[in-house]
Amino acid sequence: MRYFIGFDDTDILEADRGTGKLARWFACSLPEGFRSLGVLRQQLLVDPRIPYTSHNSAACVVAESEDPESVPLLVEAAVGHLATHFLEGSDPGLCVASEVADWACLEDFGRRAAGEVLSQKAAREAARGVHLSAHGGTGDGIIGALAAVGLTHRGWTGRYVEFGGLREIPQEVSVGELAARGIRVAPLDRDATVPREADRVLHEGWLRPRLLGGVPVLPVTPEGPGCWRFADPRRRAPDGGKAQG
Repeated sequence: MRYFIGFDDTDILEADRGTGKLARWFACSLPEGFRSLGVLRQQLLVDPRIPYTSHNSAACVVAESEDPESVPLLVEAAVGHLATHFLEGSDPGLCVASEVADWACLEDFGRRAAGEVLSQKAAREAARGVHLSAHGGTGDGIIGALAAVGLTHRGWTGRYVEFGGLREIPQEVSVGELAARGIRVAPLDRDATVPREADRVLHEGWLRPRLLGGVPVLPVTPEGPGCWRFADPRRRAPDGGKAQG
């Protein structure tokens, strides 16, 4: 059974960590019997009417367990994790869902949150068959937490911020090694050349696959014979710092 744990609005400006890091920490401390299938960053609407810390993104942990009725256990663990790691002044929200949720409704809410200003009321109305709760501040974090879960289950948006030790992958890795980790390589060149297993993939210490078709996909561009480069390098934030994720 797969489970989806959404977090949003757990940080404040000038914080040393964001919601993505809090979600990654949770993925590393899942209850016994669970294993992490990845942590995704989902981008929501950026609009002056929406209060957000820096980028208005939310995070979703995907976990797996043989127990088909583990939502209460995950809720208990996630609530305790939030109590320990959220920052005062934030508006944390939590969503926990299993495969038996009303996914058509949740995915629709996620799509809407990427392009509309939504309310807590709309989130609660859409939260059919899932746990949704606020844990401080205004409670607005429930909107992003629910949206992150819906978008992740939909499988066509989002960036992995953790998947099988992304931060440990060397700056030069073969297509075959990425495949062994469960990451597919997708060329963006005009001729759609097929990468070979022995081909090299280069990056600058920041490798973040996209969620496409429900699986991790790494977009690459040709760098030379038998060589590719990750096509989505890390961008600098407007203030000169590093962008999150």
